[in-house]
Amino acid sequence: MISTLWQRVVLITLDGVGVGGQPDAASYGDQAANTLPHVAEYCCGLRLPNLAQLGLGRIVPIAGVEAVAEPSGVFGRMLERSVGKDTTTGHWELAGLEQGKPFATYPQGFPEEVIDAFAALAGVRPLGNIAASGTEVLRLLGEDHLRSGRPIVYTSVDSVFQIAAHEDVLPRERLYALCEGMRRVLDGYYVGRVIARPFVGTHADNFERTAGRRDFSMPPQGDTLLDTFQQAGMTVVGVGKIGDIFAGKGISRSIKSTCNSDGMNKTREALISLDRGMVFTNLVDFDMLYGHRLDARGFGRALEEFDVWLGEFMAELQVGDLLVITADHGCDPTTEGTDHTRESVPLLVWHPGLAQGRSAGVRNSFADVAATIAELFGLVRGSGTSFADQLT
Repeated sequence: MISTLWQRVVLITLDGVGVGGQPDAASYGDQAANTLPHVAEYCCGLRLPNLAQLGLGRIVPIAGVEAVAEPSGVFGRMLERSVGKDTTTGHWELAGLEQGKPFATYPQGFPEEVIDAFAALAGVRPLGNIAASGTEVLRLLGEDHLRSGRPIVYTSVDSVFQIAAHEDVLPRERLYALCEGMRRVLDGYYVGRVIARPFVGTHADNFERTAGRRDFSMPPQGDTLLDTFQQAGMTVVGVGKIGDIFAGKGISRSIKSTCNSDGMNKTREALISLDRGMVFTNLVDFDMLYGHRLDARGFGRALEEFDVWLGEFMAELQVGDLLVITADHGCDPTTEGTDHTRESVPLLVWHPGLAQGRSAGVRNSFADVAATIAELFGLVRGSGTSFADQLT
């Protein structure tokens, strides 16, 4: 039975904003990773008063962020139970679907039969088939792509098959169609995402990826909290790349965003138009623009910009609204390498009727978010352990 107390929930994922401390980080080579504290230290402190008031400074020490004695929110830290450290795995677990089997990775390049399948779809063999960062691969192969017209295929330590193409050489819709074809091929290889990476520019010094990125994910292998909301007759709005991460499953309406600020504005607009249900937002700039590109200062500025918006947004929330802020993995720009990092994530939860904040401690699964939301809304709970009693 649906609870009449709770009407709307806003779940915001700060993509890549980990807080270290994952017990198995060493097995991923990430024992030194601690994204948020490291970014704050690099920036000589961060000004995040609204996040601090919710309890952020009580989760881990963060330079410049006060450990408020009496925070207004429920705060804690969550460990990832699923195997992996990619976006899809993290978001699925937040929605209650834990992954016991890791997605396949190909750091040495994809097997020949996959490249043959690509060539059959594209009409040409690709350039690359290497593991590299997005900016590095354009520097290495972008000009060759312009001369030859051959798309660039690359990957990383994550389970991704990425296709980069200049928008004047391979228009977006043709690139998306190629990605859809490879999505069907790679389902059989258990690859998490096929990603379209359109770019513009004339030479290696000015190539730039555009906002036309699209992720083609493997559909969740089971129902998530999003499906449960829909089955109860409520609306689920995905903002940013949420619709792509869940391959549309459990999503009533998907709203694309071009950057963090656009995603924040569209989160506000989505909530205004929502009577009952969920707004699930991914803010990707922390990860895509700053974590992967080792830009700790830009990362810090983006966090401060989010904090300013957060103060305004919280003032607009009503009785019956629930706000959850968390992350999906780490992406520490201060450590070696440009890939995601295996880290625990922050947990901040608030609603206008919360009389007193308190600690939710260290949670043993991201799925505790889904279990808590499900209990509050009177829905069937999947995996995870609810902390709803801390919020009432």
